[in-house]
Amino acid sequence: MADKEATVYIVDVGRSMGEKNQGRQQSDLEWAMLYVWDKITSTVATDRKTATLGVIGLRTVGTANELADEESFANISVLQDIKQTLLPDLQRLRTLIKVSKTNDGDAISAIVLAIQAITKYCKKLKYRRKIVLVTNGQGSLDIDDLSEITSKIKEDNIELVVLGVDFDDADYGFKEEDKDCSKAENEAILKSLADSCDGVFGTLAQAIEELGIPRLKMTRPVNSYKDQLTLGDPEQYDTAMSIDVERFPRTMIQRPASASQYVHRTDLSNRQASVSSSTTILPDVDAPGGDSSAPKTNGLAAVRNARSYQVEDDMAAGGKSDVTRDELAKGYEYGRTAVHISESDESITNLDTKAALEIVGFIPWNSYDRYMSMSTSNVIIAQKTNAKAILALSSLIHALLELESFAIARLVPKANKSPVLVLLAPSIEVDYECLLDVQIPFAEDVRSYKFAPLDRIVTVSGKVLKEHRNLPNEALSSAMSDYVDSLDLSSFGKDDDGNPTEYMQMTDTFSSVLHRIDQAVRWRAVHPEEPIPPPYDILTKFSKIPDDLEASSRIKLVKLTEAADVKKVPPKLRGRKRHRERVVPLSGLDVSALLATPRSKISPDNPIPEFRQMLETTEDPNGIVDAASQLISIIEKHVKDSFGDSNYDRVIAEMTALRVEMTEMEEPALWNDWLKKLKEKLKGDSLGAGRDELWWRIRKDKLGLVVKSEMDVSDIGDDEARQFLSK
Repeated sequence: MADKEATVYIVDVGRSMGEKNQGRQQSDLEWAMLYVWDKITSTVATDRKTATLGVIGLRTVGTANELADEESFANISVLQDIKQTLLPDLQRLRTLIKVSKTNDGDAISAIVLAIQAITKYCKKLKYRRKIVLVTNGQGSLDIDDLSEITSKIKEDNIELVVLGVDFDDADYGFKEEDKDCSKAENEAILKSLADSCDGVFGTLAQAIEELGIPRLKMTRPVNSYKDQLTLGDPEQYDTAMSIDVERFPRTMIQRPASASQYVHRTDLSNRQASVSSSTTILPDVDAPGGDSSAPKTNGLAAVRNARSYQVEDDMAAGGKSDVTRDELAKGYEYGRTAVHISESDESITNLDTKAALEIVGFIPWNSYDRYMSMSTSNVIIAQKTNAKAILALSSLIHALLELESFAIARLVPKANKSPVLVLLAPSIEVDYECLLDVQIPFAEDVRSYKFAPLDRIVTVSGKVLKEHRNLPNEALSSAMSDYVDSLDLSSFGKDDDGNPTEYMQMTDTFSSVLHRIDQAVRWRAVHPEEPIPPPYDILTKFSKIPDDLEASSRIKLVKLTEAADVKKVPPKLRGRKRHRERVVPLSGLDVSALLATPRSKISPDNPIPEFRQMLETTEDPNGIVDAASQLISIIEKHVKDSFGDSNYDRVIAEMTALRVEMTEMEEPALWNDWLKKLKEKLKGDSLGAGRDELWWRIRKDKLGLVVKSEMDVSDIGDDEARQFLSK
């Protein structure tokens, strides 16, 4: 379980924050909010009730705080009390944080208010307390009670972070030229305060630059097994080994945020409570009773799925009757057959197991293949307060290491769980010893397949050929080896001292998909209308060959191209099916022509093969139009008869076949004209209500208009086709 957090952000919104400095295209406030919004949205994304934050506005036009009667606390407004922040709160803050028309306001007093807010909210409970001040250092500072403020921050164990716009930072290598004297004095005061509180003082440029570095998420591990590790049966034999151990995850798969489905609210849903998450759905201000002060947005409601079950019933209307889930029997898919199994039969297959970790054998290191690993890894340690178990497990670990062996164990994490086989590997570090485990397959799970060798060809007669047109010769193998060696990354990088080191180290590589989606989601939460910025450089750094390495290996690539006799393949010609020259056998007996049956009708049960057969037997334009019209009618009928999206996969396959064949037949107009009509029918609900998802599927599968770049006879341009699909 993560620690409870309480963070207060103090944002300077004074008039001077609206200026643009150091050649930036953004105002100082807009630039500073890149950091603040990133930190706030990261907290919101955790969706933890214990991750709370508050926001205080410094140098605001008005005054809104508990000490507003005192003069030193003027022009300071509490924009949000400490609480869990949700998406509606983000949108509200976005409307409140704007450049004000005054430069009055004391940053030290704002820190006092932040301390008071944290003390009031956290009381004496255990919290990670933090104050973040973002300012340009202009304005007046009241330093009369600075020592008392420092003592209070230390006493309450509050971390103070001061980030300044264009503050001097020798470690980062930035110094503002021609700095205003009052700003320089304020910088010195704030730096002294941060240093005396053991806090952090820095320039905002460095903080924003480091936003691109993905954050490591620290989690508290939860044990998945807490029992005994045994060798032999301790209940029957005194010589059996039994050690009290705990098992924790060592690596876990982190997946990107999943998408949720939402629809525009109807009048009905506006008057009813929605089950949607408050972290993702904004309030609908147009709804009756809606908050008119909330930021306006399109009202959304969560998609709620309803599942019904039907069985064939000749006596019921429509030949089917509804049944409840409890009336159904469970079945499993076996090939293309559904196999029924009753609860009584299924209970036999469930093993009556108890939690256990039993060593069943040992194998040498060199007999284990890495591809046998089937899961993420876990750590097995002795119980922390059991000295006897610690000593016993340490003996086992050292014995495995000295004998260069792995242990094979049967693991049942909890009672009545299915057993799995795990491989136990010894690991000895400077400050701890443990066993690493990973799941491996049972013998029944392994399938062995034989493939032809890559370095030789064995003929039917058993003759082995070392030279063949499908085998690389010595020159090609040598050229490929030289090219691969020229792309070696193991020593291409440089360390801090300039010595060669690995270029792409594990600690410097991050999942582009995971962190790019996270970046996009957090940006869109605060900037719903603005385009998403490009991915951070650190995410794309290793997606291409370094320029220096590419240049140095170019000569090797040229030699490899020559040795492999690489030639450019001409582009595939489209639209030649209609006027192709048919191959006639020398005997004059065309079996395909004899077996081909002229087809004039396409069956809805097998439309795609019959559509292609009909096109194969005609080159007459009227025949092509007739075949396309029949398939179009079948597609539209499948759409109209579809229960939800049940027929959408079939429709997409039929549309794909129609588009490909019309392109090959040089008749793109048939497809283009019909697709435009189909879009109108889907939008107009003439093929059934709620067919927007089918149009989304059409866009996803890129079944758009045939453009002129694909087919010369088409009169559709790329821009027109792109605009057609985007609407």
